[in-house]
Amino acid sequence: MRQHGMTVTRAALRDEVHKLAETAFHRHLISGHGDSEYPDKYQIVYQGKPKHLLLRDAYNFLNRLMSNR
Repeated sequence: MRQHGMTVTRAALRDEVHKLAETAFHRHLISGHGDSEYPDKYQIVYQGKPKHLLLRDAYNFLNRLMSNR
């Protein structure tokens, strides 16, 4: 049961990261984003370089990026 709850939380976090990335993309703060080839990571293209970040790190990165602009 605990595993199922972690999966739901991970899915919710992935959805939130995706929404933040879409906003950052439309504000021209990043040039691309999407699911990473690595499990539990999200890819963000920033300054022309792809970054594969853990979901929590991607969430924090995008929030910081948008709060500085």
